[in-house]
Amino acid sequence: MLTITAVIRAKKGHEATMRQALLDVVEHVRTSEPTTVGYHVSQDISDPCVFATYERYVDKAAMDRHNNSPAVARFFEVAKPIIDGEVVLVSANEIASK
Repeated sequence: MLTITAVIRAKKGHEATMRQALLDVVEHVRTSEPTTVGYHVSQDISDPCVFATYERYVDKAAMDRHNNSPAVARFFEVAKPIIDGEVVLVSANEIASK
């Protein structure tokens, strides 16, 4: 199982826009990506500008389909101007899960 963890900081005042952009990706994943095993989005409790995604894919092809999807392209159109700093990405092979 391949995973991606992303930590994204929105510029202050743009939290709702970032949240909706991420939720739009979740909706696309639910309806159009059967080989995406899991796609979780979180918003930090103490700093609502900070979001995290945890993504699980059956293989590299599934991950590539997701990353090259129109939904991800739309996300970046919305998110790019409101991202504060660098996005932290960790791509990994999952070694355990519950």
